[in-house]
Order: sequence, then structure tokens, then C-alpha cells
Amino acid sequence: MKSVNVGLCGLGTVGSGTFNVMQRNLEDIARRAGKPVRITHVGARRDNPACHLGSVKVSRDIFDVARDPDIHILVELIGGNDVAKELVLEAIKHGKHVVTANKSMIAIHGNEIFKAAEAQGVVVTYEAAVAGGIPIIKGIREGLVANDIKWLAGIINGTGNFILTEMQEKGRAFDDVLKEAQALGYAEADPTFDVEGIDAAHKLTILASIAFGIPLQFDKVYTEGITKITREDVQYAEELGYRIKHLGFTRKTNEGVELRVHPTLVPSKRLLANVNGVLNAVLVEGDAVGPTMYYGPGAGSEATASSVIADIVDIAREIDNAGNVPHLGYSSETENMPVLPVSEIVTAYYLRISVKDEIGQMANIARIMSEKGINIEAIIQKEPEDESDVVPLILLTHPVREHRMDDAISAMQALESVTKPIVRIRVEQLDG
Repeated sequence: MKSVNVGLCGLGTVGSGTFNVMQRNLEDIARRAGKPVRITHVGARRDNPACHLGSVKVSRDIFDVARDPDIHILVELIGGNDVAKELVLEAIKHGKHVVTANKSMIAIHGNEIFKAAEAQGVVVTYEAAVAGGIPIIKGIREGLVANDIKWLAGIINGTGNFILTEMQEKGRAFDDVLKEAQALGYAEADPTFDVEGIDAAHKLTILASIAFGIPLQFDKVYTEGITKITREDVQYAEELGYRIKHLGFTRKTNEGVELRVHPTLVPSKRLLANVNGVLNAVLVEGDAVGPTMYYGPGAGSEATASSVIADIVDIAREIDNAGNVPHLGYSSETENMPVLPVSEIVTAYYLRISVKDEIGQMANIARIMSEKGINIEAIIQKEPEDESDVVPLILLTHPVREHRMDDAISAMQALESVTKPIVRIRVEQLDG
């Protein structure tokens, strides 16, 4: 039986995990693929002592792997954008199928890469690019293929979820937890991609594209991080019956598609609100099946390798056969579906307003909200802050279009009695 030869580029955390799991489970993988599947060529600048390469061919120039005529599948695990894109396009040019875990490359360059792959008659798969070991891409593309996807919401960055969990469970401050996350290796020395939502925005771009059949549009994702969330906000949310999660959220409406990453109040009884630590979860609402949730490790060497190898086996099964699944699945009918600006989304809001403890200030705020057509669901007034004459006023609103909330916040911020920038966190019920 003809063997499928795999070229592996990158021996970092995920690359070494992929190599070791492949070697350890060769017989099981061959049985499930219906043919032998082996890593025969590795491209890496240096060896990784965690991998015993044995007789496997090693090249210091990763492009040698892309041009190797004996390789059927190239696995790109070098990370980054520019070189990774060049490597993938070179592999496609030489007739290789590609597996990648590179969410940034797919989110930014995926449209170009998939077009090149389709022209060459090869496949690019990317299960490991979103939520690590959770098979969410296959879940949507295959398991939910009969459904009209209405919306999906995901905790898709483990670092941010770890930070918010520690703030919620232990009452810790953001900066304190971030330092621990860096010490534990959950956050990079420069944590910007994680805490500002860029990593989650890459992943949401991919999820929305396969859910709704639209081109990848990373530049249109509204992105907001968690750096402004205080332990007081976490406490006030708990009092209102909510927990704060950093969500990637996308919904299809009659006007277009919402694409947004931001802190979100989620009812504490929802499953998604109880996903804690570094774990990931994605909740998907389909018209036929209703709500389904996919939960598990969103990162890690062998957890992510599990998804990488699943893609390798999927391609190996189809080599010499027809019937590949479209890369994104969009058509002329969905290609031009608009992405809504964040000003046009409709959601509820949590507001924390620092206001002078003076008679009539609540009436002023209520008047502004009424003038803007915004209904208030709940109000909490706390004790003065730091023995000052400033009190935190917590408002929970009914759903309203965001541009109306923007106007209301601007008007309230202009009040002489409002002493600090108003904190706004969006609220999603996430019920099916």
C-alpha cells in the first residue's frame, strides 16, 4: 500500500508535539487513514532534543521540504506571517497539500492561499488554527453541515480566560494576574496579542468565514481587550448574576454579519460562563440542532498536535481520491454579505459610571438614557470610592443599537458630575 509522506516544518512546541505523537501512534494512524502515513522530511533551523529524528531527513532550509518531490503533505508550524505564507505558496506551487496551525496567516492571507490551492487542485487544512485541540472547524464544516448557523460565541484565548477567571474567583487585580500568566508561560513577554484580543480576532475571522460562507475579513473585526476590566467590574457583574468573559462573537442578521471581540457579560448559569482557566469553548447555534458547545484545551503541544494530525489523516484518506471539502464554502450569493460596523450591532450593556454623590445626578443620567430611547433593566449604587464624594453607579440596560449607546455615553460623560471615563461592557444572553 502506497505510503503518504509528510514534510514537517518547525520543531517548536506544536511541531515537536506533532512529530512525537505521529511516531508514537504510527500504527493507529495508518489504520485510521487506510494507508501508512509517515514524517519523512523535517525542516528546522535547529534540532529539538525532545524529538528523536532517527533516519528522518533534516533540512535547515525549510523551502527544501516544500520542493521535495517525494513529499505529499507539508505541515507548516513555523508561525508568523510572511515567511510562512511564502512557504505555503511554494508548497502549493509544487503540488503539495498543506496543513497549518497558523491562525494569523490564515486570517490575513487565507483568501489568497485558498485561491492558489484550488488552482493547483490541492487542499489546505487548518483545524489547529482555532481552539487548539478542540475539533471546532470540523464540527462546523462537517458535523453541522445541515444547519443554517445563526451565531457563535467563543472563549478562544486561554490567556485572557485565565486572567478573568483569577479575577473572578480570587478577587485579584489584572496586572497581578498577568504577571503570573507570564511566569507560568501562558502569556508572552509582550502579551498584546492575547490581552488586546488580536489573537481571538484571528480565530473569529476563520470561524465566521466557515460558519456563514463569507471571505476572510480580519480587518473588519471590532477588537477590544481586557486591560480596562477591574476587579470591581467583575464583582459588580457577579452581583447582577453575570460573569465577564472575553468572547469572540459573530452573528448573521438581515443587515449583515457581526464580527466582534470584546469583554462580555454572560449570565452565570450559562455553560460558557463556567469555562475557566486556560480552557477554550465555542458555542454554536444552528437552526436544526439548536445550541451546541465544544470545550477543551485551546493550546499545548500534544493537544494542538491532535488537531494537526487529524488534518493530516483527512488529507491522506483523500489522496488519489476526489471529493475535497471547499476551503471556506462561500458562493456568489454569500461572498458579498456585508460585515456590520460595531455601531450597528444590537446588544445590552453594563455601564459603570463614577458620579459625584449629589442630589439629582441619578435623575440626569436617567433623563439622558430616556432621551436616547434606552431602557434600564437594573441599577446598583455602591458606597463612595476611597472616602471621596464619588460613587460608582452600575447600570444594566435592555438591548439597544450601539450608536445610540455611544450617544448616551457621550452625553453622560459631558456631565460635570461624572468624574471618570464611563466603563462599558457588552452583555450577551447566549440562549438558544
